[in-house]
Amino acid sequence: MEIPLQITSRDFELTEAMRSEILKKAEKLDKYYDRITRCRVIVESPHRHKQEGRLYNVQIFLTLPGGELIVKREPDEDLYAAIRSSFDTARRKLEDFARRQRGDVKRHEEAPYARISSLFPEMGYGFITTPDDREIYFHENSVVNRDFKNLQEGMEVRFTEEKGEKGPQASSVTVI
Repeated sequence: MEIPLQITSRDFELTEAMRSEILKKAEKLDKYYDRITRCRVIVESPHRHKQEGRLYNVQIFLTLPGGELIVKREPDEDLYAAIRSSFDTARRKLEDFARRQRGDVKRHEEAPYARISSLFPEMGYGFITTPDDREIYFHENSVVNRDFKNLQEGMEVRFTEEKGEKGPQASSVTVI
């Protein structure tokens, strides 16, 4: 880290053991992404619940080249568990951030589009035609965001194609 770790406690005093635990976990984050410029940790115990007792909330703010990661978890009765949970989440977010920066994250292709060319509402199926003039069958159960009864010929749709018993078939059809 370029800027030293900043630990802030609110509504109670942190012991040296707790501070060293936070420091140890923050130093481990450098193994997952070595370009962290700043790390701020805020530990608070905002209020007491009559049935649950004292709750601890640990928030982590990481400043990175090209972004900032913020970790806010649900409060926990055990301070060490709250610290562990927050730093585990920060580690996962850092790993995801590093993968995205390296380009290791798979990009999903956008679903192809087509137009509804014919409908047979009494039979519960229809056909869509792709821009390259292929005709693909779809069943009423494959319509995702609209009722089959509301479809009309000429509507644009996105679809997922699969091989059916009698040729290509749309497994999901979404009206654009």
